[in-house]
Order: sequence, then structure tokens, then C-alpha cells
Amino acid sequence: MHDIKSIRDNPQAFDAGLARRGLKPLSGSLLAIDERRRAAILASEQAQARRNAASKEIGDAKKAKDEARAAKLMAEVAELKTTMPELEAAARAADEELTKELSAIPNIPFDEVPDGVDEHGNVQHHVFGNKRSYSFAPKLHDDLGTALGYMDFEAAAKLSGARFVVLKKGLARLERAIGQFMLDLHTTEHGYTEINPPLLVRNEVMFGTGQLPKFEDDQFWAIKGELLASPDHERLKTERLGLIPTAEVSLTNLARESILDEKQLPMRLTALTPCFRAEAGAAGRDTRGMIRQHQFTKVELVSITTPETSKDELERMLSCAEQVLQKLDLHYRVMTLCAGDMGFSSQKTYDIEVWMPGQGDGGMFREISSCSVCGDFQARRMDARSRGPDGKPRFVHTLNGSGTAVGRALIAVMETYQQEDGSIAVPSVLQPYMGGLKVVARE
Repeated sequence: MHDIKSIRDNPQAFDAGLARRGLKPLSGSLLAIDERRRAAILASEQAQARRNAASKEIGDAKKAKDEARAAKLMAEVAELKTTMPELEAAARAADEELTKELSAIPNIPFDEVPDGVDEHGNVQHHVFGNKRSYSFAPKLHDDLGTALGYMDFEAAAKLSGARFVVLKKGLARLERAIGQFMLDLHTTEHGYTEINPPLLVRNEVMFGTGQLPKFEDDQFWAIKGELLASPDHERLKTERLGLIPTAEVSLTNLARESILDEKQLPMRLTALTPCFRAEAGAAGRDTRGMIRQHQFTKVELVSITTPETSKDELERMLSCAEQVLQKLDLHYRVMTLCAGDMGFSSQKTYDIEVWMPGQGDGGMFREISSCSVCGDFQARRMDARSRGPDGKPRFVHTLNGSGTAVGRALIAVMETYQQEDGSIAVPSVLQPYMGGLKVVARE
């Protein structure tokens, strides 16, 4: 969330940042609400101060036996008692209106972020490895999985509908091996602390990382009911919980409503969890195979840092995610996203795109990880702060990244390591997690 004081101090810079996101200027309307809010707060505070002063003056008037003045002051206090709730309500309403407007505005990109309106404006940062050559035409992962008998979309559709999959035998184990390998790498070599977080979270937690209010339709929701009994009747108390679209939501919010000691920072957290996305904004995209699923597994990386170190932490996080693909010997490229293609909460984002030889006509790069720095944007929504040597609390900076998407890593491994007979060679770093198995083949 944006700081209204910062907007007030430099509205031109704020509007310029929004323009890079493809949005119209908003500082004027925001500052008008803010002016109304500040006026309402001032009126409420002045009324409270006058009531306190008048109450004291009543006592003084009575001591002086000035009953006329005391009566006049008592009438004034009575009138203030009537008007004060209205003034407080006006201040509260203006504050809520400002919060609502601010909460729907995306973060401002760094100056170094390239201009652009969509993925076509993204800029290649660097490339790792080379495309593999095959003596046969590489197949899509779903063709490979179906031929093996270990990837079943029809069975999943009977259970849950479209955009779900049932993995079996060697592929189920291979996906588990990939997730465990990633988790072990990040915890033993990269210094991340493993967390097993809740998969269902409250509205305010979704708000904290920016899923609400703008992306409500992209989430899956569960209703928790509790039957309350009273002497006269029973009623059902309900609470809505969201299924996490990424462990970023749970991990980042571990710092919510806290004041951390800056000696604890950077706080680096990782989790391997199922993730759930309604994909409301992706109708008709990637309907085939496992590329875009309602349920998938991902290893998430989250860092909580000081403002001074967050930019360097982004580069470190990117390196940690890259090492996953390097150890799997997968060809990939890193893209710096343009301002118009970044996520809602991001100030700067790197996408890692892995080469999938079975995709498209002759293969293509597909996103497997996004690493983003959010500044204090999420921290303001969560009220997550730290206390430095001067003892003053300030908002932390947050970062998140995929380290990486397990399902897409499975696809990349299947398509990259496929053999002419349709079997899948197991990368050497995964073989210990597969009980020494070197090839996933049809039984």
C-alpha cells in the first residue's frame, strides 16, 4: 500500500510511476479524499478538545456560582455530545475511503525497470546453457506422461474437473523428488529456514500480500461454519478462508503486526506447499497439459529485510532460484520484466524461463520462477516493522520468489530428458531421491 504522505509530498512522481504501469493519474483524487479526511479528523479533534475545555469551565463557573454561564456551557457540551459521533463517523468514513482507493493501486516500479505494456517489453538479462539436440522429434510432456500411463487427466476431470491431473508411479515420485531436492538445496546451501505453513488463510492475510481486494476472483475460497446456540435459537457463524495461491501469502504474513529486531534480518523463509489458483484471468490459456493448473506444488522463497539491503537480496534470491535449474542442467533465460508486466506488489521482477523442447514449434521458453522485491508496499498492508539501532520502528522490505514451481520443473525435466522410446532419464541430482532409479519407463 502506498504512503499518502509520500504522494502528498511528490504527486508528480507518483503519477509518473502509475503512467509506466499504464494507469491514469490518481494523485488528484487521492489528495482530495485525504484533504477531506484530514479536515474531518481536525474537526473531530477540535470538538473533543472543546468538550474537554468546556467541561472544565463548567466546574470553574459553578465554583464562581455563575449558574448562567454554567448552564450555557452545559448546553454546549450536550450539543457536542450529539455532533461528535457524526464528526468521528465522517473522519472514519473518509479514512476507509482513502484506504480502499490506495489498496487497489499497484506498486511503483523502480526507475531501472524497462518500459513496456506487456511481456513483449521484457528484456533478456542473461542465458544459461544451450538447447539440446535430439535425433527424434521431442514430444510434449502430456504425450509422454499419457504414453507412460503415469499422467491421467481424465481421472482428474472425474474427480475435480478441468485443469487438474493425477500423477502415478514414476512421475508421482519424480515430482516429489524435485520438490524435496529444491527444499534441501535452499535450506542446506542457501540459508533459508523451512516452514510448514497453513494452506487456508484469513482475508486480512490475503490483503497483506496484495491478493485482495483486486484479485479476489483469482482465489479459491472455503467457508468455515460454526453453529452457535443461544437460549432462543441456533445460528450459523461463518468465516471465509482463502486457499493460498502461493506460500508467499503465509510466509510473508508471519511478520504481520510485528516489530522485529533488525538483528534478526534478513529473515529468509522457504516452504514446499500445494498452491491453488482459480485462474479467472487466464480463460482459454494453456488448457492442455500441466502448464496452468488449479492445483500445483511450488517451493517458495521469502525474505524480510531492511530497506538498505532489499535490492541486493533480490539478486541473491534470483541466484538461489537459478541454482535449482543449473543443478538440473536445464537451459533457461532470465528476463527483467517491464513495468506493464510486473505483478501488483512488485517494484522489480526477474522471471526465469526454462526451455521446454516439446512446447510449440521446436520448443519455447516458459516461466518457471518469478523473483520480486516489493519494498515496504506489503509491509504497510501487514503493519510489519523493524526496530534499528536508533530504536525507532520502520517498515521492513519484503521479497518473494519461486524456488521453483515444481510442476513446471517436472515438465521441463520430462521434455528435456526424454528418450526416443518415450522413457525419461532421471537427472543425476534427483537419483538419490528416486532410490537410485535412473530412468522412468513404462512398466
